Amino acid sequence: MLLSAEKHNAAQTDLAFQRCINPLCGATYDAMAIHTACQQCGELLDIAYDWDRAALPSSLAFFEQMWARRNDPVRFSGVWRFHELLPFAPQDKLVTVGEGQTLLQQTDAVGRYVGLNAGQLHLQYEGMNPSGSFKDNGMCAATTHAGLVGAQRAACASTGNTSASLALYCSATQRMKAVIFIGSGKIAYGKLSQALDYGALTIQIHGDFDDAMVRVKEVSKEMGIYLVNSVNPFRLEGQKTVMYRVLEALRWEVPDWIVVPGGNLGNSSAFGKAFMELKEHGLIDRVPRLAVINAAGAATLYELFENRGVRWNEGRIDSDPIDQYNQKMDQDGIRADTIASAIEINRPVNLKKCLRALDVMDGVVRKVSDQEILDAKAQVGAGGFGCEPASAASVAGAKRLREEGVIAPSDRVVCVLTGHELKDPNATVAYHAGDQEMFDKVLGSRGVTEAKFGNGSVAVENDLDKIIEAIRKHG
Repeated sequence: MLLSAEKHNAAQTDLAFQRCINPLCGATYDAMAIHTACQQCGELLDIAYDWDRAALPSSLAFFEQMWARRNDPVRFSGVWRFHELLPFAPQDKLVTVGEGQTLLQQTDAVGRYVGLNAGQLHLQYEGMNPSGSFKDNGMCAATTHAGLVGAQRAACASTGNTSASLALYCSATQRMKAVIFIGSGKIAYGKLSQALDYGALTIQIHGDFDDAMVRVKEVSKEMGIYLVNSVNPFRLEGQKTVMYRVLEALRWEVPDWIVVPGGNLGNSSAFGKAFMELKEHGLIDRVPRLAVINAAGAATLYELFENRGVRWNEGRIDSDPIDQYNQKMDQDGIRADTIASAIEINRPVNLKKCLRALDVMDGVVRKVSDQEILDAKAQVGAGGFGCEPASAASVAGAKRLREEGVIAPSDRVVCVLTGHELKDPNATVAYHAGDQEMFDKVLGSRGVTEAKFGNGSVAVENDLDKIIEAIRKHG
């Protein structure tokens, strides 16, 4: 039975509250409080709900009727279409710029590269979002909460996509001023251009993303600026909806695997929460497995999870291996270094939430080289989808897991493509151009030795016969 429209519109902020993820603490805070960590134990926070009073549908099929209401900006949004599953704000306070009009594309061309049977590989293409990346799913939720609490400025540290998304929402809605922290030389121009064009105040510091993250947290606390990095639990509520749209596209059938790049680990954390809640509500009967893929040059999660045995352990996480690894990185001067700039992060802020997601979804973690990432990216492009390098880590990771026999050829696999190809075009051009000097400058220092699937231009004289000859030879 479907619920009445009146009950569906009843979502108010008093349905939601913030709760510490540490079950030994469990402290709670009002939904309108501005916190990025528990004030008692320092752990991350979740957004929780009084589901007994919420207007939950009896079936996910309920959301199909929202397609008939696409003239309503709330239901047009691929995030707020699922408002009943994240009811922390009333509908008349929701911020949207049309995010979430994304596509789940089944592709046998890339599936063959991965090693899957026909019909089994799907690419969830988040590059179709307004700012060109998955970040808009969370930013519309974070800026909604920022509006509820009356924030005048919002800040983030960024490798590029978060800054572009925040700047877009601040510019489009005229709600607040965006303040963006980036590391020196650590942002792709395709992303930086967005932040600049959208009018954000951009602060470039000496250091990398991890340094920028430390500073933005300090500045936000000192100046009372609203922080939108994924330590913000409201942002992750929006990112849950990527999985709702995957299920929607699969006619509410749960896939066998979700494969996602791992940077700050917000997506993997949000996906785990989404499936955990859907299972608890009885809206799905099983949970897919999760694979989080690190770039080899930024593989903290892989090191901790696969090599040092760090686990969720019902919230009783052994922090000693984490502290020891962080100290080792400091002592050895290890900095994240990968062509996949969107996941070039050594200290993922959502590490513990991701450990919970890996527990809920029986997950695994792998790392892939920049060579594997760019080869996978070329195959994604040849199959009809352009994606930024970090996105292709999911496809490279699925291939690795298939070769290991962890993923079966008959498994239904969803790889998340997190950002648009034009976010970071330098890597694409360097891989394909056939210019050795450019290749060495952009890619050689990162261990990329060949363009296995390169598609360089063909130089030919301005002569009709020779142009025709070249087309016949190479086409």
